[in-house]
Amino acid sequence: MKKSEKAVELFKNGYNCSQAVFGAFAEELGLDFETAVMLSSSFGGGMGRMREVCGAVSGMFMAAGVKYGYSDPKDTEAKKEHYKRIQELAEKFKERNRYIVCRQLLGLEGSDSSYVPSERTAEYYQKRPCAELVRDAAEIFEEYLENH
Repeated sequence: MKKSEKAVELFKNGYNCSQAVFGAFAEELGLDFETAVMLSSSFGGGMGRMREVCGAVSGMFMAAGVKYGYSDPKDTEAKKEHYKRIQELAEKFKERNRYIVCRQLLGLEGSDSSYVPSERTAEYYQKRPCAELVRDAAEIFEEYLENH
């Protein structure tokens, strides 16, 4: 199963957007699934449902950090290369979706400030593009892995 399909399946099983993307890559990144979904749990709904950076994008960035990130704070070359990589991934997501910010992606500018997660109903999945955003983020990272 492709990682993008796995990510959508995870999302449709109730995991938030960040957990769905990061969790889809957990095994490949050498992480157990439970640790991956717990680590990424804070980033759903644009960071704790604050509608900031899309959780699917955050999940993609976390996966990139585990796979390609740096650990030496003095290694400015590695930091520069990693930030370049993250900006490239963000740009790919924007090419498909115009934005990387949750509230812009959902058309919720200035509204929906509740911390209570939306109930996952059939109507929820019909009105929200989140499953496709999860698919896009996972596909973009999957393609990046294949080419690097």
